[in-house]
Amino acid sequence: MRSSPEFELIAAIRDRLGSPAGGRLRVGIGDDAAVTVPGGATATTIDAVVDGVHFRRRDAPPEAIGRKALAAALSDLAAMGAEPGEAYVWLGRPEDLGRDEILAICDGLAAAAREAGVVVAGGDLTGSPVLALTVAAVGHADAPGSFVGRAGAQAGDAVCVTGALGGAAAGLMLLENPRLGEGLDPGLADGLRRRQLAPSPRLAAGRALAAGGASAMIDLSDGLGADCEHLAAASRVGVEIEMERVPLSPGVAELAAEAGRDRFELAVGGEDYELLCAVPRSRLAAATGGVEAAGGTLTEIGVAVDVPGVRLRLRGGRSLPVDGHDHLRR
Repeated sequence: MRSSPEFELIAAIRDRLGSPAGGRLRVGIGDDAAVTVPGGATATTIDAVVDGVHFRRRDAPPEAIGRKALAAALSDLAAMGAEPGEAYVWLGRPEDLGRDEILAICDGLAAAAREAGVVVAGGDLTGSPVLALTVAAVGHADAPGSFVGRAGAQAGDAVCVTGALGGAAAGLMLLENPRLGEGLDPGLADGLRRRQLAPSPRLAAGRALAAGGASAMIDLSDGLGADCEHLAAASRVGVEIEMERVPLSPGVAELAAEAGRDRFELAVGGEDYELLCAVPRSRLAAATGGVEAAGGTLTEIGVAVDVPGVRLRLRGGRSLPVDGHDHLRR
């Protein structure tokens, strides 16, 4: 068989990412197409990360780029309450991206896949003017009704969030301003950078919320205000958030104070990849207990209302602007 640097690189990638057939996967990496035998219902999403938009190569280690690419796609499955299954990856290679960097990106993909219980079942590698990865991810459930969409919230539902917010925006500030954070505990600073570089999709929490009766759900990629707008528009309700109730990642308040920023501005900055959900009050205790049993936290931060629109309320009657991370802007 004819050998070439390209074929050898693809073989090395296959060694990094390939998984033996089993379960739903019958044919994986190495053939012209993957073959799966899914049962029940499937949910499919596609997401991309692009140098200069979602990360910067000068700031992000190659392994972190791979991790973030897969995590962003899997976070969409988490928001549906899906059981993750397979992922398919396209990598666009600029001329200055070497073999070792490519394999390190694949190591990040593989590590994130192992942690999530996902099989990377196929993909493609092509030249590109800029480093970019596109991930298609497939999740599963017993029936279509097991998934949770954005459109089910009702007025009176509690609006809740998993985990804590602001860490990704704070981490981006630290990456872009190396002198910032000099007064911050090094462990806190490292934790904030990890929130930006290596987010964790809340898959277990998403399944717990689906089982616990969440009426609507979305992942916080665009930011609290923007994603509240998406959920509110789909459900045809309004959302009112009490910002004082929003849990902040450790170090966010301290970094905001050092930078002269309002800590809540960071909380709406986007890319935290936590889950925002609406839960009927009769199911709130069950949903909270389910998330905690899955190793997470769920905090009530607001309410769905009849009046359209989104308000991010601060003390004294003020409100924050409803905006967030713009994935179309460099």
